[in-house]
Amino acid sequence: MKHGKSWRKARELVDRNQSYALDEALNLLEQFPRPKFDESVDVAVRLNVNPRHADQMVRGTVVLPKGTGKDVRVLVITRGPKEQEALDAGADMAGADEYLAKIDGGWTDVDVIIATPDMMGELGKRGRVLGPRGLMPNPKVGTVTMDVARAVQEAKAGRVEFRVDKAGIINVAVGKRSFKAEDLVENTEALYKELIRVKPASVKGVYVTSMFISSTMSPSLRIDHHGVGR
Repeated sequence: MKHGKSWRKARELVDRNQSYALDEALNLLEQFPRPKFDESVDVAVRLNVNPRHADQMVRGTVVLPKGTGKDVRVLVITRGPKEQEALDAGADMAGADEYLAKIDGGWTDVDVIIATPDMMGELGKRGRVLGPRGLMPNPKVGTVTMDVARAVQEAKAGRVEFRVDKAGIINVAVGKRSFKAEDLVENTEALYKELIRVKPASVKGVYVTSMFISSTMSPSLRIDHHGVGR
C-alpha cells in the first residue's frame, strides 16, 4: 500500500524499535501533520485470547471520562412511560411501532439503540438489519435495560463498546486529535483498566501482548502498556 506525503513525513518521526510511554506517544502524535478534518485517535490492543472459545470472548463497555468527541444519536425502543423517561434523559428518539417500521425499511440512522427487555422479541426479528451494523441491543453491554435514563446518559456521555475480533484485537476510538493530550490519556487509561478488569479467568500467562495508538491518517505508535494507568 502506497502512503501519502503526510503519512511518510509522520513515519520519519517514529522509532519503530521503541515502545513509548502513553503521554510520550500522544505528544509525538501531536507533531504529525494534520489533515483538514478532526481525526479520530484509535487504540488497538492485542490480547492473548482465543475468541473461538466462548469463555475467552472479551467484550464490554466503558464510559470514556472525557467523552468521544462525537454527537451520539440514541434511539430507545420502548412503550409507555419509559418513552418520556428516555427523552427526558436526552435520547434523540424514543418509541416502538414507528421506529420498528422504519427499521423494517432498512433505516439505521442512529449510533446506539437501547431497548427495554419486553421489546427484544420485536427487535430480534430485525436482527438481519441491526446485527451487521452493530446496533442490536445486548444486556451484556447495558443496552437492554429497564433503567433507560442511565443507559441514555452513559451513551451520550461517552460510553463505547468493545469486542475482541477474530485476531484477538480490540479496536476502540478514544477521542479526537482536537482533544488535549491529558484527556486522551485519561480515556485510554479508562479503556485499558476495563480490559484488565474483564480478563477471562481461563487466560493464563500474559494477557495483553501489545498496544498501539494512531490517528485516522497516521502511522501507529507502540505503547509500553505496562505503564498505562500507573
